[in-house]
Amino acid sequence: MDLRQLRYFVAVARESSFTRAAEQLHIAQPPLSRQIQALEDELGVKLLVRKSRPVRLTDAGRMFYEQALQILAHVEQMQIATRRVGLNQRTVLNIGFVASTLYSGLPPLIRKLRERAPELEVQLVELTSVQQTEALIEGRIDIGVGRIPHSDPHVIGIVLREERLAVALPPGSALAASTDRLPVQELHGQRLIVYPSSPRPSFADQVLGVFHAHGVRPGEVQEVREIQTALGLVAADFGVCVIPKSARQMRQDICYRLLEGQHAVSPIILNHRASDESAHIALVKRLVHEMYEEDQLLDMG
Repeated sequence: MDLRQLRYFVAVARESSFTRAAEQLHIAQPPLSRQIQALEDELGVKLLVRKSRPVRLTDAGRMFYEQALQILAHVEQMQIATRRVGLNQRTVLNIGFVASTLYSGLPPLIRKLRERAPELEVQLVELTSVQQTEALIEGRIDIGVGRIPHSDPHVIGIVLREERLAVALPPGSALAASTDRLPVQELHGQRLIVYPSSPRPSFADQVLGVFHAHGVRPGEVQEVREIQTALGLVAADFGVCVIPKSARQMRQDICYRLLEGQHAVSPIILNHRASDESAHIALVKRLVHEMYEEDQLLDMG
């Protein structure tokens, strides 16, 4: 599979016609058809219903089309950013993040960074906390915003805030009848959904640590890869899930209660290489202190 095949497929999907797609791409129709056929052969599924007029996408084709659009857009952004750096127009700052921080302290920090340093090309890369530490050491990112503390001497971590945890509950759960804070002890024996399943240690271990600190044993523990999957299982009444409270806005069809307890918090940690003394890292640290003073990073609730 290559980018040319993705572009060919997207053109056919958009035009709903091999003929019009070939005209748009300035190629003959037979080689276009062969490339799409080769793509389907590699994937092992049909992406297009060719017998219909106009040409239709299969269910697999619709999914592949959405993913192909994202990949091509990312490649275009990468090309633009690379040219800017090569022409000394922009400096790239790569920031790794875990998904849940998009609902808390990361967005205001990025906004302030872009206001103060418009010459920066800020690139966001979703990585787990463990992956961020590795990426920092290897130089693939410049800053990491995660939730799991580390002990690597080559990486400095700054705790931005301790965020209160919440529990996501199926609407029909007896625990969803109240909006008061929920003592962790009341989750004893509940079927628990945790994420991510790998790599470890992860937020899943942090949640299990909270249960252990309060002397609580969940019932069955189901591990899933992403928070979206976990919340979807909660909506389907497969169990409960502990999340950072800022992530409650992700779904509105389930119930949430803040967890009570000294240990029922999750840190948001900003990491950078110990050897990195660049002006942009210093700027990020100054912005963090400013946000503390403005209470944008405080979370006592």
